[in-house]
Amino acid sequence: MGVRDGAKSAGFLGHRHRISDRGQPALVQTWSPARCARHILGLAMIVSLVAACGEEEQIVEEIRSIKTVTVGEAEAGQLRRFSGIVRAVDRSALSFEVPGNVLIVNVDIGARVKKDQVLAELDNEPYELEVAKAEAELVTARAKVTKQRADYEREKTIFDQGAGSERRLDQAEFSLKEAEASVDFVVSKLNLAKRDLRKTVLYAPYDGSIGVREVEPFVDVRRGQKIFEIDAQGEQEVEVGIPETVVQFLTVDMSTVVSFPTLPGKTVEGRVTEVGTLAGRGNAFPIKVRLLDPPPQVRSGMTAEVTFELKDERLGAGFPIPGHALVPTIEANRGFVFVYQADTSMVKKTPVQFFGVKDNMVIISEGIAPGDIVAVAGVSFLSDGMKVKLMAKAEKPKPETLAVE
Repeated sequence: MGVRDGAKSAGFLGHRHRISDRGQPALVQTWSPARCARHILGLAMIVSLVAACGEEEQIVEEIRSIKTVTVGEAEAGQLRRFSGIVRAVDRSALSFEVPGNVLIVNVDIGARVKKDQVLAELDNEPYELEVAKAEAELVTARAKVTKQRADYEREKTIFDQGAGSERRLDQAEFSLKEAEASVDFVVSKLNLAKRDLRKTVLYAPYDGSIGVREVEPFVDVRRGQKIFEIDAQGEQEVEVGIPETVVQFLTVDMSTVVSFPTLPGKTVEGRVTEVGTLAGRGNAFPIKVRLLDPPPQVRSGMTAEVTFELKDERLGAGFPIPGHALVPTIEANRGFVFVYQADTSMVKKTPVQFFGVKDNMVIISEGIAPGDIVAVAGVSFLSDGMKVKLMAKAEKPKPETLAVE
């Protein structure tokens, strides 16, 4: 077998002979296709590694999208909302005027009652005995008066005949007057006993409903201990506690708007009827707001929200923004907002001052201006100078409104 045949049997073509110019055979080197492929693949890997060594690692910066509002024109005054409790205009805490053991309770919570209806009764036997005792004492006192009058008349007759003494006549007159006074005392005692007997029955003072019941049968109660609370049918009002910073702007007959968390969409016109002058719990002043034509679903004890529109030059003007756009600080009525800078696409942490709330909007008095674009969502993730992008183009809202994007 020759060289060519050996190469073929080995699977590659290594060398072959040719005749040189001098007529001598020469050895010529040749490349097989598999060997060429291996060399080309190795060369490609070397080129890739060299190219990779010349490149630097690139970090892609993630730009956060934010929701914004555009600050509108300043508004004078403000709306303030306070929670209160609905009460009947006429209501009473009922109690027995005498102590005793409760014998009967005729009504329960929520019961409708009429004027002079019997609500509860005490055991009246002790008071009946007191009446009987006073009546017996009265009989005795009147009998004594009869006797003393007869003694006086006898002493007077004897004295007029010149046989008696003036001292005995004066003594008889004194004893008569004492007996007559005793009768008056016993009569008053009898009247009080009869009155106490009547007070063992508790009556409804007017038409209404029972709001609270705090007694059960066979329980001893004290004089003046609350037994029921009754709400009169008819007009209703809301009791509200107002802080000292606001009460100075409220006046009697001031109009309000009243809403109810349990009755969505229902509002009632209200009117201030009383403005307290003495602060109570929490340094709040009591205010009463009469409800004008409330719906039948409104009941005593329900929570109500009263909105007051405060208009006063001392309140100044402010810019309303959503409350969640504000980052509060430890200082009262101060915080921060993030204002978008269109030229740098960054947000600026801006200190602001606020003085109230209107329609769930914080009223900003200092720190921002009309046209400023303020971030309103995710402010806790923002920082001063952070690069951001807007979710949508911030449009200037209509007057007295804010467009949330």
